[in-house]
Amino acid sequence: MNSMDSLDQRENDRRLSSPAARRNREPILAVLRSALPSAGRVLEIASGSGEHAVYFARHLAPLCWQPTDSSETALASIAAWRESEALDNLAAPVRLDVTGHWPVLPDLAAMVCINLLHISPWAASEALFAAAGRQLPAGGALIVYGPFRRHGEHTAPSNAAFDDELRARDPRWGIRDLDTVERLAGDSGLKRDAVHELPANNLCVVWRR
Repeated sequence: MNSMDSLDQRENDRRLSSPAARRNREPILAVLRSALPSAGRVLEIASGSGEHAVYFARHLAPLCWQPTDSSETALASIAAWRESEALDNLAAPVRLDVTGHWPVLPDLAAMVCINLLHISPWAASEALFAAAGRQLPAGGALIVYGPFRRHGEHTAPSNAAFDDELRARDPRWGIRDLDTVERLAGDSGLKRDAVHELPANNLCVVWRR
């Protein structure tokens, strides 16, 4: 079941902790192992607490993991996790609003985006895929994780309830239909490579440029 898990923070510790990140990191890692190259820089969009960045950097070396977020609180949490773990292949976090200016990374190999499309306006999805089509190298992957509708229908009653919850918080949010996202990807020069069904009615979708 999808839920809008709150981020926990211990007193005098900038590190945020997300129950959802702890639950989904292992199945996502399995997809990343199969989809990512062995070297280069992976740009993570909307890294949140930073727990995914730490976990994936630890298990996917020598890939360099580049976390980003638009929230100053999240950026501080990512930096604190990075400091506590001291991983050579985990870069300092970069502030990134997907609808704004994107950094140019000459060694960019792939992009990873976890739980963003449904908790953002559609313009964020448009900006994400446009940037992937513009910046990824030939064959480079954009890997997106989260809940999706398929052929206009929710994949589970829990996802339908979650969608209602999202739209009540912000009518611009909501679970996207995979067919609609697929058309957006195609317009950006990306082709779907794989769809992985993961626990709790989520998908991990791999597109390649």
